[in-house]
Amino acid sequence: RALGEMDVVPTASCFNSVIAAVAESGDRPAQAVELYRRMQGMGVRPSLITLLALVPVCTALGALGSVREVHSFALRHDMFASCHLGSSLIEAYGQCGSLVGAQRVFDLVDERDVVVWSAMVSAYAFHGHGNVAMSLFRRMELDKVRPDGIMFLGVLKACGHAGRADEALKYFDVLTKTHGVEACGDHYSCLVDVLGRAGRLHQAYDVIRTMPVRVTAKAWGALLAACRKYGEVGLAEVAARALFEIEPENAGNFVSLANVYSGLGMHEEAERVRRDMEQRGLQSSPGSSWTIHRKSRVNLSEEGG
Repeated sequence: RALGEMDVVPTASCFNSVIAAVAESGDRPAQAVELYRRMQGMGVRPSLITLLALVPVCTALGALGSVREVHSFALRHDMFASCHLGSSLIEAYGQCGSLVGAQRVFDLVDERDVVVWSAMVSAYAFHGHGNVAMSLFRRMELDKVRPDGIMFLGVLKACGHAGRADEALKYFDVLTKTHGVEACGDHYSCLVDVLGRAGRLHQAYDVIRTMPVRVTAKAWGALLAACRKYGEVGLAEVAARALFEIEPENAGNFVSLANVYSGLGMHEEAERVRRDMEQRGLQSSPGSSWTIHRKSRVNLSEEGG
């Protein structure tokens, strides 16, 4: 409204400030896109700063059309010398489900820094194309680009989606020892998830036991989920006990343990978990339901799970 009340045509700087403010507030993100179009309609040319503020908004909206609109503008005005814009657009395309668009931007960026490489690897990993993501990582190594913690996560996720636990262990070793990337809780949790997906539950537990940083709920949750998938009750109980301490009010952890029991026909144990939940005053989420059968048998099912 303030822009419309000005006696003169607002400058690019004015528009950039308002677009950035709208984007940061997060209240009405679509308004930032409207301002971008209004800006051009008034004959004010968007700058690189405009696009950098706008792309995250398009990503949050999941607006693939708007991402393409910004991409097209950047192409027409030769703005792809900026690694920052390139990485933002790659991430935006990836989040909006267009790997083709992400790859086109990646190919256009002149000088690719680790952020650009990370965005591309993460996009392929996010959509389950682990082999392509790992191939990109090897290309990045050949280009002598030093990986960082974000790239580290992207590679581990790629290994998980590709079902390559051995490669995850190898890259974990290479990234920490050869490249000197410091592993944090998220990296260890991701490694636990990769090993768990592959059915290597005891190896995943060993990672948890020996990790030099604080074990998070994410790591224990990944192990518990894998135990449910593979019917491993012993480690499921270990993981669940840890989660009950870390997240005492998270009913989902009780639900997961009960599902492990129910899947193995251990209905009395599942009933015990239900009683424990009641005693703690917890309720299962709307997507979960308890059904008590004859002889106190309990079956806990989760919609979509």
